[in-house]
Order: sequence, then C-alpha cells, then structure tokens
Amino acid sequence: MKINIPDKVEYIINKLNEHGYSAFAVGGCIRDTLINRLPGDWDITTSAKPLQIKKQFDKTIDTGLEHGTVTVVLRGEAYEVTTFRIDGEYEDNRRPKYVEFTEDLIEDLKRRDFTINAMAYNNQVGIVDAFNGKEDLNNKIIRCVGTPENRFKEDALRMLRAVRFSAQLNFNIHDDTKIAIINQSELIKNISAERIQIELTKLIISDYPKKFNQLKELSLLNFIIPEFDLCYSTTQNNPYHKYNVAQHSLEALANIESDKILRWTLLLHDIGKPIVKTTDNRGIHHFHRHSEEGCIIAKRVLKRLKMDNRTIDFVTRLIKYHDMHIETNDRSVRKAINKVGQDIFPMLLKVKKADLLAHSEYKKEENLLTVQEVEKIYNKILEKKECYSLKQLEINGEDVIKLGVKQGKEVGEVLKYLLELVIDKPDLNKNSILNDLVKDYINSKNN
Repeated sequence: MKINIPDKVEYIINKLNEHGYSAFAVGGCIRDTLINRLPGDWDITTSAKPLQIKKQFDKTIDTGLEHGTVTVVLRGEAYEVTTFRIDGEYEDNRRPKYVEFTEDLIEDLKRRDFTINAMAYNNQVGIVDAFNGKEDLNNKIIRCVGTPENRFKEDALRMLRAVRFSAQLNFNIHDDTKIAIINQSELIKNISAERIQIELTKLIISDYPKKFNQLKELSLLNFIIPEFDLCYSTTQNNPYHKYNVAQHSLEALANIESDKILRWTLLLHDIGKPIVKTTDNRGIHHFHRHSEEGCIIAKRVLKRLKMDNRTIDFVTRLIKYHDMHIETNDRSVRKAINKVGQDIFPMLLKVKKADLLAHSEYKKEENLLTVQEVEKIYNKILEKKECYSLKQLEINGEDVIKLGVKQGKEVGEVLKYLLELVIDKPDLNKNSILNDLVKDYINSKNN
C-alpha cells in the first residue's frame, strides 16, 4: 500500500537511497498514518552509519552518534535519522551497554517495543512488517515484539508505555504482555521519576484516561503513586457519591478537557480522603479536611515525580479549594476570587463541574446550577472590572504612607482593610474615597 509521507522525509530517504543506502520511515509515524492519526514526528532509519549520514546533508546535529542518531535539519525542520542497530546487553532496565550497527532492517525492528511500532516504509519497498504490526493495529492490540519479559527487562518504562498507548489509541494489551508486566512490575522502580511522569501525563491527557485503571490491574500503581493506590480501597458510603475514591476521581478526570493541569488536579483532588475518612453512627462516611490533606499529599507526589513548579502550584491550589462553597452573590464571588487567585479561578469552576458530574444524582443538578450561576457572576465581575485584589485598588502603599500611615507592617494592614471594604462595596474603589477612608482610619487610631 502507498503511504503519503512528507516531502522532506521523502527527500531524506531518496538522498540516502541515491548513495547506496537503505532508508525507511519507521515506528510511530507509520502506526499513526495507518490509523489516520496525524504523526507527531517522522523518524527515519537507515543502513548508513552516522558519519555517512552527515556527509549527505548540509546541516546536521550530532544528537547521539554513539547510538547512531543524527538530526538532519531541512529548512528549519528537524528529522532524526538513526542507523540500523542491534542493542547490546541492558544492565539497568533502561539502556543498552552498547549498540552494534547492522545493515539488516529486520534486526533493527526486532529491538523495538511493540509490534505496532515495529513497521517501516519507503515508496520503493512499501511496508516492512515482520512482526504482524498491521494485524495488531487492525485488531487494536498492544503486543510486545518477541518475548515480553525480555522487552521489559531491557527497558522497564515499556510497561508504562503499554498502558499509555492503550489509553491514547483505545487498544487492549495482549494477555502475554499483561502477564509479563504483572510478573515484572517491580522493575519500574529502576526508572527515573522524570520518565515516569512524562508517560503518566500522556496517559491522563489521552482520549481514554480511565485506562489509568490498568496501572492498578497490572500491579504498577503501588510502585508509582502508592497514595492513589489506597483510593481504590476507600469506599464512600455517602449520599453524594456512588463510586470508591479512585473510580470517582477517574470519572471526574474523564469529564474535563485534555489539559495537563486540569487532568492532574482531577486525578489527585480526593487523594487526601483515605487518611481523613471517618464513619458516623449511621454508617455514613465523612471526609472532613480532605482538601487540605490532599493538597499536601499531591504536592509530595508531584515533587517526587519531578513535575514542573508551575503545575505543582496550580494543581495544589486547585485541590485546596476544589470543595470550597461559594454563595451565588457578587460579594461572595469577589471574596472567592481574592482567596483562590484570579489566575486559577476559571479553572476551579471547571474542576468543580467535572467533580460534580462524577457524583451520585443526589443534589447533583442543584449543585451544578450553583456553579453555573457563580460562573455568570464571575464573568459579570470581570466585565464591570470590579475590584477583588490589592493590585486593583485605586490606591497603593506609597499613597497610604503619604497620607500618614507609618511605613512597615501597618501599610499592608491598611490596604487589606481597604480591600475588604471594596470587595463588599465595589463603588468605594475610587482614589478620593479611599484617601478619605485612610484618613478616617488614622483618626480612629489616634483617638
């Protein structure tokens, strides 16, 4: 069959072919093209050695010559070109001690993780599919190339990649591959936190994030996020809920757009519940202060996974306030924006909606209408440019000092006092009125 490969990829392949080398597009780009997905990038594999690759093109980058990889740059676009290779012995469940270059494409395809990623193509030969990847693609199966145990001993991250591909493509993991993951799940401990976090993020922002459940089924979760593992055994005998904490979190996760911060928030928003759970004399479960505890636990989890600071900040603040009650009046919403922070307030409303959609039917509609009303009020506050933060006050610290407030802590106290007045009554946010209020404040302190 004919695959339409980009002109620049075809140019690289043809250039190498013209000089006597075999060259093919390979891996995920072939997989994605065959199922009508747009490839994220196009990788090329060739019989040419790295220095031979470099000779054929004007601009190259030495990406990893020892592993056979050269980046070819064509009119500002970069393409990785890698020599056919055989991997040497793996000693750390991550990378081979050495690689051996070969002129045999099939030997190169043998070392790849899954059959659907082990296909190559060029216009002269067509598809090279030595491991029935096309058949597995048609049957929606994630299956290891060769013996699964060997593939996972080579690189234990492949166990997590199997789940990630399953979520991105909505495929099933082959039974033999599943058994090998369960039997060797502890090997994931040898993988760096950064690599695990990248795979987890791809999994939870996928179109099928509830496939996260497979981490539990395949005995991986306890080695990755043991705090969330506890959520599976935390039931919620409560009128507002119908799932255990883990399933509720994953249902909520699937109710929100594919955004890294929002999805991580929904995954971890109730992670504090297992440690605060109590049961009253009627057998009803309660989870007082779970948001505060969840904020602490989520921060620990995300730091351990080497998440970037911005994501940690946003996610933990969203978790802290996700259960906060906001009354449907202007004053209450202004106070909430001030407390939560305007930078995450619109995200908080999305989190609240997604969370409620994963509740039982008890008061669900009523609570969703409340969030919608809060959103309307929030938009009206923005439209009218009403004040909800210190930086919006029509007076600043220098002004307050000029009016006679002593420099230091008292300046902040005065500004906070003025903000509270303005949040109650936005019309007070005029410089002349605020000046008079400061003078009244000073007079009251002196009398």
